[in-house]
Amino acid sequence: MSNNETTSLTESLLTPEEVTRAKSTVDHLLSELGRAILGQEELLSLAVTCILARGHLLLEGLPGLGKTELVKSLSSLMGLSFRRVQFTPDLLPGDILGSPILEEQDGARRLVFHKGPIFANLLLADEINRATPKTQSALLEAMQERRVTVLGETHQLPLPFFVLATQNPIELEGTYPLPEAQLDRFTFKISVEGVGTETLQSIITQRKHGVPPTLETIVSGDELNHLFEMVDRIHLPEAVANYIARLVTATHSIHEDSPDVVKQFVRYGASPRAAIALANTSRAAALIAGKPNVGFDEVKFVASSVLAHRVILDYSARMDGWDNQSLVRELINTVPEVGREIPADIKI
Repeated sequence: MSNNETTSLTESLLTPEEVTRAKSTVDHLLSELGRAILGQEELLSLAVTCILARGHLLLEGLPGLGKTELVKSLSSLMGLSFRRVQFTPDLLPGDILGSPILEEQDGARRLVFHKGPIFANLLLADEINRATPKTQSALLEAMQERRVTVLGETHQLPLPFFVLATQNPIELEGTYPLPEAQLDRFTFKISVEGVGTETLQSIITQRKHGVPPTLETIVSGDELNHLFEMVDRIHLPEAVANYIARLVTATHSIHEDSPDVVKQFVRYGASPRAAIALANTSRAAALIAGKPNVGFDEVKFVASSVLAHRVILDYSARMDGWDNQSLVRELINTVPEVGREIPADIKI
């Protein structure tokens, strides 16, 4: 490595002071989120990880578990413009993206584009599986491109731009499940579980009518952009990058080193986009943990949220007691952190 390359690498790495300041900011953010959403520490940490990685998030769970409140709390704490769209079967793409309306200007009539609710920093797509595929596709395209095109005219979405969508796993009659290929647009898919008895008691006794506390902005737009830049500067060691690559490769049944359960039950494995998402979210998880570089623990922390919805299982998998989550856990337990055996003469 040349001197110039060494200097450039040194300047780009985070200093201990920068990591400490960033962790303090994120800890404060998580603490305030914890005031609004009780008993869901891992969910909150994953949601903030996804945001800092500039990804989109899909939350799945029963009604009343705080999915919508989580999104509203994030927008309040980060000072982001926020819109909510309740997805229904009669919702049209124009209801989300906006549409041109004929108006009279300077004595002439012309089409003027009126922006839809998607033109916000944070869009809550509530019960996304209740809208038709045409409307879902319009949203998913905007998520990927971060812009919309209407009548041949392109409009850039505000940055940062996040979609946090929810879907209900019950009452699926008349719904339109997202195709597996489109689920890939979401960086994370997280299953929101119920809370325990003590948390329920706290909700009942501390909150009248279940109303959460009012939250003030604690991370400004400039501070959020600075956190994004710091995530990009988190070092990803070659060994960890290799581990990520081997995890994603192991999801494919045709790979000779894949676990037996993958060869038996997986129809389609994760794409290269999954490896990119693993690297980006692992960097964000490292910053939250107060580390200047990614370790194997950060990859394992985000692996299930990144990989589970990107792996398509054979129909026989469920009959044998396997689902996407359990298969990813098996991958983590099976794929070694280090790809090659350490020579015996240098082992301690």
